Amino acid sequence: MQVVTFVAKRLVAMVAVLLAVSLLVFSLLALSPGSILATLVGTQPTTPELIQSIEERYHLNDPFLVQYWHWLVNALHGDFGQSIQSGEAVTTMVVDRLPVTLGLAAYALLIVLIVGIPAGMAAGMRRGRPFDRGVTAVTIIGMSAPVFTVGILLIYLFGVRFEVLPVYGAGEGFAGRIEHLTLPALALATGLTAQIVRQTRAATLNVMEQDYVTFARARGLNRYRLLIPYALRNTALPMVTAAGLMLIGAISGTVIIETVFSLKGVGSLMIESVQAKDIPVVQGLAIFIAVLVVLVNLLVDLLSMVIDPRIRQSVKV
Repeated sequence: MQVVTFVAKRLVAMVAVLLAVSLLVFSLLALSPGSILATLVGTQPTTPELIQSIEERYHLNDPFLVQYWHWLVNALHGDFGQSIQSGEAVTTMVVDRLPVTLGLAAYALLIVLIVGIPAGMAAGMRRGRPFDRGVTAVTIIGMSAPVFTVGILLIYLFGVRFEVLPVYGAGEGFAGRIEHLTLPALALATGLTAQIVRQTRAATLNVMEQDYVTFARARGLNRYRLLIPYALRNTALPMVTAAGLMLIGAISGTVIIETVFSLKGVGSLMIESVQAKDIPVVQGLAIFIAVLVVLVNLLVDLLSMVIDPRIRQSVKV
């Protein structure tokens, strides 16, 4: 019962956050340079019929809050208007490009988890040894390297110098998609992997200093016997939290990576829309990102409650 109430409270908080974000996002139209009508007309030929149609569609003759209410009702039905550039529905444009972005983010997160968690735990269990020092040095380099620089370096090495992987487009089919997204995912995962290695190492160091681990060592358990029952289980909670942040960071990082590798995803759509001042598309993308962030945060909270019973017991209704 406590868990259900906790989830209900979180859902109410999520709705409140999304309403606040939606108001800020809608304000982009009012804050855009020039008149709202000129922004929505864009480069289209100006005709009385077009002006009347835009005024009726966006309720431009109504007060600001009335305009926001109509926009919010349409947004709840999945209607964010039409692109100023192409005239295509914003929802259709986002849905068409979404698979590339989600696939890239998921691929990068998979690399981060497979490489970062074992490396961080191994470094934490070998504190002060050459392996730990080497991992620490590599993570410093990974965190300091800009993502677009890593992307360009990977393009040169594996696309130009050795020509082993494609560097352009998203590919066709599952195998083609994996092949084309490998370099972008590696570029996106480099900095994120360095972050989770450091966080996992810190969590492992904290666990290895606990009394129960000292007692286990006194019983004669070696390092590998300590790995799963002690280190992995007790570092799972901070790693889940870090993984949620990494997923949000991976989605945000696609804005740069998709431009570097010429991928037709949500990130490149955001860049194109901002450059063209296509406000309806920017509004739709901003709402999509906000929804994704609050859902990831909710998922992290639920997983944390599953992993650690103490969190469930501490939930107050």
